[in-house]
Amino acid sequence: MMPQFANKFNLIKNYKFIALGLFVFSIGLFKKSVVADTFSIFANAGFDVERNLTFLQAWATSVSYTFQLYFDFSGYCDMAIGLALLFNIRLPINFNSPYKALNIQDFWHRWHITLSRFLKDYIYIPLGGNRKGQYRTYINLFLVFLIGGLWHGAAWTFIVWGALHGFAIVIHRCWQKLNFKLNKIIAWIITFNFVNFTWIFFRAKSFEDAMKVIRGMFFGEFKIDVNYLEMFFIVLAFLVVLLFKNSMQMAFDKKFKFTIWQIFATSFFLFISILAIRLNNASEFLYFRF
Repeated sequence: MMPQFANKFNLIKNYKFIALGLFVFSIGLFKKSVVADTFSIFANAGFDVERNLTFLQAWATSVSYTFQLYFDFSGYCDMAIGLALLFNIRLPINFNSPYKALNIQDFWHRWHITLSRFLKDYIYIPLGGNRKGQYRTYINLFLVFLIGGLWHGAAWTFIVWGALHGFAIVIHRCWQKLNFKLNKIIAWIITFNFVNFTWIFFRAKSFEDAMKVIRGMFFGEFKIDVNYLEMFFIVLAFLVVLLFKNSMQMAFDKKFKFTIWQIFATSFFLFISILAIRLNNASEFLYFRF
């Protein structure tokens, strides 16, 4: 990225990049101020309450946080990429539809890509990578994710989150050696639910808070007492993340042309986002805490 600052051609106004940057920035701002902040209301209502959660409440709480984190963090990255494009600077893409992943390794190739690259270059490879035998490779993989958990904070919840992902990566590597492929739908269900489960520890303020949600998910009373607006947003989010291209795929498609529809979309996203910020006082980005 740094050589771009010395490139004299970047001093020339590029109206295509300016238009593209505004489009990407508007999507990111909408993701954060409208989508993520709406899901934060639902997630906080479940995580911060002291009473036990019912089965549906617990699942809605966990999935709401799963989407809150994705739209918050990817929105932040979209905004950074969009602003950089205004100055002819191209930042690396950090998200590539992670909730479409069919296994945990695929997930980490799509989620927080720059962090994954950092952990690989500065922890996994110095530990020996896969050059010291199969079992040492498994240990190295586990340690990478354990350290990745600690990187987010010195708390047991982050350690558990990192350890779970480390175990999952090792299990995936062992599964690959069996050369047995799962049905894509089953593979997606397993992967998404595992990621959703582990995010509980990432969000919880304490181990007991995490267990409260988990107990509700597996042993909670089953009754129809959910927030229907929350369920609507969850279903809509699933449709968006699974059936549509992500913002980077749309923006950097070679066939992309900035038409009247993109101008309308940019204006709409900016207007709704600014309105939401004015009315709701948008919260800070989640990853600013780390």
